[in-house]
Amino acid sequence: MVTDLALLRLLQLVSPGLPIGMYSYSQGFERAVDDGWISNAADAGEWIGGLMDSCLARIDLPILVRLYDAWACSNVEQVDYWSRTLMAFRETAELRAEDRQTGQALARLLDSMAIADMQLWIRKPEATLATIFSFAAVNWGIPKRETTIGYLWSWLENQVLCAVKLVPLGQVAGQRLLTDLAGKVPAIVDEALNLADIDIGGSAFGLALASSRHEIQYSRLFRS
Repeated sequence: MVTDLALLRLLQLVSPGLPIGMYSYSQGFERAVDDGWISNAADAGEWIGGLMDSCLARIDLPILVRLYDAWACSNVEQVDYWSRTLMAFRETAELRAEDRQTGQALARLLDSMAIADMQLWIRKPEATLATIFSFAAVNWGIPKRETTIGYLWSWLENQVLCAVKLVPLGQVAGQRLLTDLAGKVPAIVDEALNLADIDIGGSAFGLALASSRHEIQYSRLFRS
């Protein structure tokens, strides 16, 4: 069971106020809105829900679980392996840059809080957000399932905030969307926790296309 202190640490990790710059990234959402693919709350829910099913459930979360296990066993080789694997799944330059920059930013934050073993990761090209997030979770005694739920929730909340700003949606509509999509989280986490190594993988063509087009978008609010 998660302890009170571990729960507080998890809330700290998933807070939008965590200074790692997540608010700067939309993961292709901005381009999808600009191209007219997303124009209302229903479109936004379909887009975000689709990414949860095809990418988060089958790539990010199962790799997060393996990174958690590798950190827990102090298996640096496995940490490096799964970090490189996750980076290889990023299909565009800006998605790779986002993962590296947020991961390094979290490593820098943890290092500034005198948490050991993060100095190397501040500039390491293989750093991903999942790599450093899982390290923090292990270091702070946050159980694996709660870590996975928290990671997915943080991603989901950021995507809904993008929808509120870009579609745009009202604050109430954004909260309705967040409530609806949060209902998918437990089943997605269960799938991720039980996925075999050989089954890890997936792709969302729309995300890759939107992200690659966003890289050359003339006027934009977000870095991805």
